[in-house]
Amino acid sequence: MMPYLWGIYREQQHSPGREFDDAEILRLVAKHVEAAGYQVHLKTPEQLGAAYDPSTGRRPDPLPSLVFLMCERAETLSSLEPIEMQAIPHVNPLQAVLNTYRDRMIPLLAASAIPIPRSQIISSNSSDPGHPSPQLPTGPFPIWIKRADVHNTQSGDVELVSSPEDLRVALVALHGRGISHVVLQQHIPGDLLKFYGIGKPLASNRKDTWFKWFYHRDQELARYPFSEEALQTIAQRAASAVGLEVYGGDAIITPTGEFFLIDINAWPSFALFREEAAPQIATWLLRRLRQGALL
Repeated sequence: MMPYLWGIYREQQHSPGREFDDAEILRLVAKHVEAAGYQVHLKTPEQLGAAYDPSTGRRPDPLPSLVFLMCERAETLSSLEPIEMQAIPHVNPLQAVLNTYRDRMIPLLAASAIPIPRSQIISSNSSDPGHPSPQLPTGPFPIWIKRADVHNTQSGDVELVSSPEDLRVALVALHGRGISHVVLQQHIPGDLLKFYGIGKPLASNRKDTWFKWFYHRDQELARYPFSEEALQTIAQRAASAVGLEVYGGDAIITPTGEFFLIDINAWPSFALFREEAAPQIATWLLRRLRQGALL
């Protein structure tokens, strides 16, 4: 039987305003993999739970040779664990996707000496008068408050607050949504840029990797000078720290040309570079398929 791959879409609630872009990059990658002679089954996260039905005789699909995934929820990832435990490669690895949750990402980046803004993880009920937190800052503001697990899913998940009172309001709102912990993060003025990357750079060889960056829209750019090579190095080090192979992220460039990594996440939409990125991702997947679970 011809080896075939699974591609798993991102949960729709994790693609606010990006539903088409997220789905399209997965479909385009699948198209390039199929052009190389492989079969691809694209699945929604909900379809992963399909089980054997004795009334119809339906059985789960046979095991794939590789899984490439954009899903992020812990529940969805756990449904893939039995497959990954059989040494079937996953891109990105399940643990790497979980490592992009901010409460895991921040310690991992800090331990790898990646330059990040000052950050602290606190309980979202720290504004409760009955459970006051000595960790709540009194200044300087503004600061960022971000949910400590997954990335942006809706308005209020990431917010710049300008005062202690605004911070308390944001904490109450997040706690009321069932989000138990948040990240408080230093605001660093500068140019905000986004980056995309594919591959795991070898010690002294980047020919097997792909990397692009661009300025984030809706900002007044100062265009501070910086080293693109240094940006790529920091981004690739950050991806390595959390275990990602297909990734994107955000960084701030300060007036002195310093970098601060704001976020790194698993398998973004690649919207501005989709036609260029898709065959690169497909090539990486086929390389991983040939080399197996270990790379």
